[in-house]
Formats: sequence, structure tokens, C-alpha cells
Amino acid sequence: MAKAKTVFYCQNCGYESAKWLGKCPSCNEWNTFAEEVVTKEDNNKNDWRQDNGRQKTVKAKALHEVESSREIRVSAGDQELNRVLGNGIVPGSLVLIGGEPGIGKSTLMLQVGLGMKSLRVLYVSGEESEQQIKMRADRIGHSSQSFFVLTETNTRNIFLAIESVQPQLVIIDSIQTLYSSVMDSAAGSIGQVRQCAGEMMKFAKETNIPVFLIGHITKDGMLAGPKVLEHMVDTVLQFEGDRHLAYRILRTTKNRFGSTAEIGIYEMLGTGLREVSNPSEILISQKEGQLSGVTIGATIEGNRPLLIEIQSLVSPASYGTPQRTPTGYDQKRLNMLLAVLEKRCGFRMGTQDVFLNMAGGIKVEDPAIDLAVCISIISSMEEIPVSDKICFAAEIGLGGELRTVNKIDQRISEAEKLGFEEIYVSKFSQKALDLNKTRIRVKAFAKLTDVFQDLFG
Repeated sequence: MAKAKTVFYCQNCGYESAKWLGKCPSCNEWNTFAEEVVTKEDNNKNDWRQDNGRQKTVKAKALHEVESSREIRVSAGDQELNRVLGNGIVPGSLVLIGGEPGIGKSTLMLQVGLGMKSLRVLYVSGEESEQQIKMRADRIGHSSQSFFVLTETNTRNIFLAIESVQPQLVIIDSIQTLYSSVMDSAAGSIGQVRQCAGEMMKFAKETNIPVFLIGHITKDGMLAGPKVLEHMVDTVLQFEGDRHLAYRILRTTKNRFGSTAEIGIYEMLGTGLREVSNPSEILISQKEGQLSGVTIGATIEGNRPLLIEIQSLVSPASYGTPQRTPTGYDQKRLNMLLAVLEKRCGFRMGTQDVFLNMAGGIKVEDPAIDLAVCISIISSMEEIPVSDKICFAAEIGLGGELRTVNKIDQRISEAEKLGFEEIYVSKFSQKALDLNKTRIRVKAFAKLTDVFQDLFG
């Protein structure tokens, strides 16, 4: 007969306790513990498949006895998804995709599953009916004879269907809708999410079948689960972007099999998500004439060079304290650059409101756009437009000096490919100075004031 016990979970971080606590010892939050009932069942019922009484022999191995094998990856049929995963799907991996409601998580995974025609794919949905999934598939315009749909939320029934279908890829939409009979609590609770994710992880590792989990996020923008779910999986992907805009960004926040610096860019259309192979074209807006306060910066996201448009608006402060409002850029770094402009270059920034925007809705942390930000601010302040055939790639130091940045050759090649005529870099970027075969003109300076003198006179 099944035995039940009561466990308390922190709803903020997932900390487990045998008794109720007023303050969580893990995250220090107050009044976050909720009671859940855990049912202890037989081991055979807890496992994702029946073992027929057989017990597996466990034996430790010395590291030198383990045979090295070549890494095998399966192409997702989507170049942007392959990039953020690290050049393909690793067999037996557990991947979590999170994002705001309506951002396109289900559309992306349905599109990927239908595109992998050479594999048997099982799409498990606990939120939509089969007819709703069929309607979205018709809208996307993809079809596959090896794509199977299951509308179920009980993990035991899901594993029975997996044994029947024998899929090579499993997609769960979403992990918050699943529940396990091991726990006597509602679907979506901390205990249920952890239990269901643990069962999926055990299934993926034992069968070498990759599993994709779609996860909800909280009002704070964190993956609901909460953090315990991110620690259990191999890869965490974040689907970002304003759902009122056309472009979406798939960003890696954790990856045991590749880099966490890569991003994938999509365009949301009526027929699904379109891969954007050249994101620089969408990040640079098309406009008539030249406007003040608009510059182009060369940045790197992972191994991909991007040219982004930086827009600034500088106006006299109407109230006592000037405003500093960046969008897609770090507030503290903007304050630092404004201090450098005032202290080292002599501009009166203390009486000006400064609004800064990274066009296209992208968030940039690369310090290589410091020079483009400073030029954009002064261009708006002095009402002097900068040519749209010029781009910038240099970091600004506290002394007003131009510091070199990494992968400068890739930034120059991207600017040359998009038809730019000049690029301003640091004098200490030796790789840039040695590129004699490029058609673009490379202008190198040591100080920020030298760049202002060259551009504005």
C-alpha cells in the first residue's frame, strides 16, 4: 500500500524542508513555503518503464578505462537552433525552452519537429487539443509522415505512448502541465515540476533520446519551476523579444555541450518563424536622409558579427535632475561614458537628458560599441549627422582612450560585406592595421578626442 508524507517546498527557489519555515534558508525569502503531499510507491511504478524484477549492476570505472567516442549531433533542420545548441542536438540531452506567453515557443518547436522528416518525433501537448495543433501545422505549411501528436498530462501514460511509438525525439509542451502520480499535488507546483522533469531526465539519459521541454516564465521573467528546473536540464534556451514586434531572439543561458554566447534570430510571419541569416540587415533601419544621433556599431554575439544601429536623443533637462534612459544597454555603463565625455572631452552632459536606444529590440553587452554610443550622443547634442557609411568598433577607457576589442577582423569583414566605406577602431588593434586586402578604409585613433576632431572638426 502506498505511503504518503508531507513535504514543504519554497515557491521561490524550490528548497525542500520537512517542516514549515517562515524564512527560506536558501533564498532568504519570507512566507514562500507551501505544503505538498508525496506518495511513496513501489520502485517499479516510479520508473519510466517496467524492469520485470531485474536489477542493474552498478560498478564504478576508472577514468582511463572509459572509451573516448566521437561527439555525435543530430541536425535540427534549423540553422539558428543548431547554432545556439552548439551545432546540433546531442542525443540524450534535456533541453528547456522558456519565454513569455505568445512569444512563439510552441510554434518554433512544432516547426522544428515537422522539419525533421528523417526522425520519428512525438509532440506531447498538455495545453492544446489535436485539432489546435493540426490548425497551427496547416498555417505553418509543413507536414511529416513521422510526426506524432499526443494530448496527455500523466507521465505514466506518456511513457506508455513512447514505448508504442518509439520516437527519436520527444517534445513536451509544457512541463508545467504534466503531473506524476508519485506526488499528490496539482500540476505546475514545485514538487510536480521537479518530479516530472526528473522522470524526463532519467528517460533521456537511459534511452539516449533527446527531449525538449517548453517552460513558462514568471512575472519577473524567470523560468517557472523555479531555478531547480534550470539546474536539472542540460541546456536552457530563452526566447526573447517583444511579441508586438516581428523579430525574436533565441538566446542560450546554459549549455553543457556548447557555448552560451550564441544567439539565433527569427522573424515572426503569418506562416511561422523565418530564420534570419543576416541579422545586420534587420538591425540597421532603412531611412531617407541622414539624422543626427544615429551611428552604427560593430558587435559580436558568440561567433557571429553584427552591425547594429544606435540611436540617441540629447536635449536640455527641463527639471532639476537630468534623465538617463537606455533601452537595450546597461544603465551604469551609459553613466560611465557620460562622465568620460564630460571629464575628458569637455562636454556639459550634466544639464542634458540622454535617451539611448539599440534599434531592433536587441540587448547589447559588448563594450566594443562604446565608441558608437559616444559618437551618437555627441552627434545628437551638436545636431551634426554622421555618415551612414561609417561604423565604429572600440571600447572607451576611463581616461578617454580607445581600447582594442577582440575579433576585430571579423567586425571589419562584416562591415565590408554590408557596403560600409570606413570603420573607426583603436590604434592598438594591430590586426585591423595589418588588413591591406580589405576595400573598407580602417581609421585608427588613440583617444576619443581625436575621433571627435576627425568627424566634427
